[in-house]
Amino acid sequence: MSEPAASQPGSEQPDDELAATYTEPHRPQFHFSPPTMWMNDPNGLVYYDGEYHLFYQHYPEDRVWGPMHWGHAVSTDLVHWEHLPIALYPDELGYIFSGSAVVDWNNTSGFGEGDSPALVAIFTYHDPVRRAEGTNDHESQGIAYSTDRGRTWTKYEGNPVLPNSGRGRDFRDPNVFWHEPAGRWIMAVSVFDRVEFWGSPDLKSWEYLSSFGQGIGAHGGTWECPDLFPLRVEGSGETKWVLIQNLNPGGAQGGSGTQYFVGDFDGTAFTLDPRFAATLESEPAVWLDWGRDNYAGVTWSDIPEDDGRRIFIGWMNNWDYGQAVPTSPWRSAMTVPRTLRLVDTAAGFRLLTEPVDEFRSLRRRSVSITDQLVENEVDLSRIFPFALSQVDVELEFDLERTDASEFGVMLANAEGERYRIGYDVGRRVFVSNRSEAGDDSFSDAFAERVHEAPRQSDSPLLAIRLLIDVASIEVFADAGATVLTDTFFPSSTFDSIVLYAREGEALIVSGDFHELGSIW
Repeated sequence: MSEPAASQPGSEQPDDELAATYTEPHRPQFHFSPPTMWMNDPNGLVYYDGEYHLFYQHYPEDRVWGPMHWGHAVSTDLVHWEHLPIALYPDELGYIFSGSAVVDWNNTSGFGEGDSPALVAIFTYHDPVRRAEGTNDHESQGIAYSTDRGRTWTKYEGNPVLPNSGRGRDFRDPNVFWHEPAGRWIMAVSVFDRVEFWGSPDLKSWEYLSSFGQGIGAHGGTWECPDLFPLRVEGSGETKWVLIQNLNPGGAQGGSGTQYFVGDFDGTAFTLDPRFAATLESEPAVWLDWGRDNYAGVTWSDIPEDDGRRIFIGWMNNWDYGQAVPTSPWRSAMTVPRTLRLVDTAAGFRLLTEPVDEFRSLRRRSVSITDQLVENEVDLSRIFPFALSQVDVELEFDLERTDASEFGVMLANAEGERYRIGYDVGRRVFVSNRSEAGDDSFSDAFAERVHEAPRQSDSPLLAIRLLIDVASIEVFADAGATVLTDTFFPSSTFDSIVLYAREGEALIVSGDFHELGSIW
């Protein structure tokens, strides 16, 4: 959880506009967004008793960043969400910045009641008074617990459980898990340019173990929101450890971004896999998402073993302009929940990222095409019996029978606004261009560049999946080997889908277009 770099503007909406209808311009229909006011980082992701808990950084009094609370929602299917009351409020120790939550199955904390384990939230206290005084010790770690399935929370009277003790001004975003071989809780917490690991037997008392990251990976800004977890390598019996590490600024496209590392963790220290380390000798970072609008993403804890998935969600925004995007009475949405898979490639271990399977339940009517030869532009709008603002698109291109220099998909409206997602064949990069996609007057940084993402597959068949939701697109290419998330703000909803090819032809082997229902 970062502080905005600049001072926050005041609220722009009068009180009589604060009721949420979920039909407002730019309101996402299958992405989570708060009913009203400001939201940023996902927090406290935990599964318990049939429910996925999504907490989030929230300021309930304005559409810009302010004194941070933990907002709260739950879901039984990762698709439809029920809004719950605010879970954690600021107090005399400070604002409630980002963190995690766990089920204390063995009652190590003593917070449980009878046979019912407690949910324990671990978060950063940010003291705004000491921050204003120019101190470097104004962030520390606290905990709270719930014994009623997360509906109400009690802060631990011994907070902070991990004082700053000279760690520095950026000491935040604790992510905690139980490490069975070591018989203790492990906390990964960001400290400016590194992540530190701490151990505890009871979530209350913590000892320093090790650190990782100084001089490794991308360092264009402050490291934030870490997440360390084991993941089985597909097709083998091997398990590696993945460390997600967000940073702001310094992302792949500028501003906020999410990188990751693959290696081993022995209960005390994280070490890079040698082949992954070799990659970082030639590349500044390995990015989880190449778009501009996926930040602070972390994964759910306590997913049942018989499920076995590692499920990720991120904040679909960027600190470069996040407080100014033209939405009301809310600001910001989350990405769709995504399954992370670890594969061994020629380049080393890599994550594949795709929408959770449950998301397909939103599909309604569908239209399919086969063997479509695209030259110049082909407007498909006439073949759709449904609106194009909420669609799930699956396309497969045959590169061996394609001689175009670039091909892809364009979204357009009657005002002449358009957004392009394409593939540059010669340079082997995906290209996301929102420079003509609508309102960008709120920030010079929003449409300053075309976003590019390198292809990570050599297959002659290029498979690409697009989730289009009113004012955003999530791109998953080659089964999630390359992922890109971008937002846009057209003056009217994009109502045309156009296939295009430049300087030649492109062959679509198959294309499926699925209408998606609303989650609200």
